[in-house]
Amino acid sequence: MKFKDAMWRVLPWVFGLGVLGLVGYLAREVEWADVWQSLRRLSPWVVAASALLALLTHAIYASFDLVGRRLTPTPRLGWPRTLQVAAISYSFNINLGAVIGGLGMRMRLYTRLGLSAATVAQIAAHSVLTNWLGWCWLAGAVLLFAPPRLAAPWAPGAPVLQGVGAVLLLALSYHAVCTFSRRSSLRWRTHVLQRPGARLALLQAMAGTLPWLLMALSLWNLLEMRVPYPQVLSAVLLAAVAGVVLRVPGGLGVFETVAVAALARSVPVNEVLAAVLAYRATHYLWPLALALPAYAYTEMRAARAVRAVG
Repeated sequence: MKFKDAMWRVLPWVFGLGVLGLVGYLAREVEWADVWQSLRRLSPWVVAASALLALLTHAIYASFDLVGRRLTPTPRLGWPRTLQVAAISYSFNINLGAVIGGLGMRMRLYTRLGLSAATVAQIAAHSVLTNWLGWCWLAGAVLLFAPPRLAAPWAPGAPVLQGVGAVLLLALSYHAVCTFSRRSSLRWRTHVLQRPGARLALLQAMAGTLPWLLMALSLWNLLEMRVPYPQVLSAVLLAAVAGVVLRVPGGLGVFETVAVAALARSVPVNEVLAAVLAYRATHYLWPLALALPAYAYTEMRAARAVRAVG
């Protein structure tokens, strides 16, 4: 096995063990009665503002599928139907995991609309690429110029985080490839994607940054703006990748722990947890509550169509 391949296999495990250690370290400090009291003290207007930001974030995430729609053959599929499928799929994705929501739900809904499984996979892949391209831009800039101070004695310091940030900014090479390459597709190992042009690649990256900025804005709002916004943004970015590495649907427990580790130096632990729990309710459960009846409606409509044909 090559050293590079071995390193990429080992690093997620090292990172995952670090996060699990952080969970145990911080769990000892939580007083849940205080968390509940802090949660009750949150203003309904503050929570409502975050709920609106969650809907806006969700709509932007749904628009990522328009990139794949532009680059793949999607006969008779208009952009409103694309956004509908993407919005339902994303709600299931963040709550139940990428296999069920990110790909499985898309496969079920898009193939009913006449798309092939290969086309659906391309659309999903472009959506994922858009999301993590934006993450790399933001995480690279934040870690390089404003690294968070994690509340654990063994957590990596600023120099290590700044080095990671510099590596993440290598994602800018994607735009160089899309601008100057003459190939019509992008290849990585066995994966092949249609190459967007320079303008679409730039729009892709800009769109990918917006949800992360809005999610951090929502959590910053729930913290009543008592923590510098860049610090909240770094917490959201780190928590997201921790949840992916540990493969926990919705980052349940992992998101809360990393947020506390990144923010507990500025705000008491119980207040950070209260804000994060309110964030989970507005950004995860609230969109899912809207997606469930929408999905049920698509199932009923599909069943009626089958009966009509039969």
